[in-house]
Amino acid sequence: MDINELERIAQKIRGSVISMTHRAKTPHLGSALSCVDILVAAYWSVLNIDPKNPMDPDRDRFILSKGHAAPALYAALAHRGFCPMEALETFGKNGSFLGEHPSRNCLPGVEISTGSLGHGLPIACGMALAAKITKKKFRVLTVMSDGECNEGSVWEAALFAPIHNLENNMVVIDFNKWQATARSCATMALEPLDEKWKSFGWSVYSVNGHSITELTQAMRNLPDGSGKPVAIIAHTVKGKGVSFMEDDNNWHYRVPKDEEVALARKELGLV
Repeated sequence: MDINELERIAQKIRGSVISMTHRAKTPHLGSALSCVDILVAAYWSVLNIDPKNPMDPDRDRFILSKGHAAPALYAALAHRGFCPMEALETFGKNGSFLGEHPSRNCLPGVEISTGSLGHGLPIACGMALAAKITKKKFRVLTVMSDGECNEGSVWEAALFAPIHNLENNMVVIDFNKWQATARSCATMALEPLDEKWKSFGWSVYSVNGHSITELTQAMRNLPDGSGKPVAIIAHTVKGKGVSFMEDDNNWHYRVPKDEEVALARKELGLV
């Protein structure tokens, strides 16, 4: 698909995310916006998936470990054809399957329940190991937040994957430099993040997390021929796509007002 078309899809997903957050009055808007380009690269250019057959046993698996960015995942699945667009209107409502964090099978394509940070990558390692044991060719791609790298379970999984030669296992870190209340690297000593993953035995790539081209090229390196699991450090901006939200951590919890939604949609070229 043409890169301009992919970028247009990303803008539409951002518009959906903003509308969902506004309707439901839910937080985590900035965190959802920062990972949209990662999702577009994965779902439109990399993953072996079929919206008409979401439980194909040979499908690639995608895990959004940073489950607080659920609106971005739901919107990506809807725009990709896994569910009707109208389903997004139920997000955050009483009785809806679409909660603030994703539950397994709440929509076709949602593989596991996430949001308790640090659990996605360990589960991904189990899936990747199962593929090797059963001689399946599917790959497992996990998107994590940078703040999630504070969790010890992440580093246990990071030790597990290389010793089991899980070259079919990839993690993409949405490195937007913020977590709930502070800069990520002021909270824990994450840097040098790429060197940490390399020292744990991973093949590591650093990319512009808003370049769908760079993301696609890096994600397609799975496996990359090294025999190692792959880690992509995706440098992103929290609130990406809307000028007054970008790199402003207030949008971790703020809900946009009517006039802010209208302004955001105008910036995204959706009006």
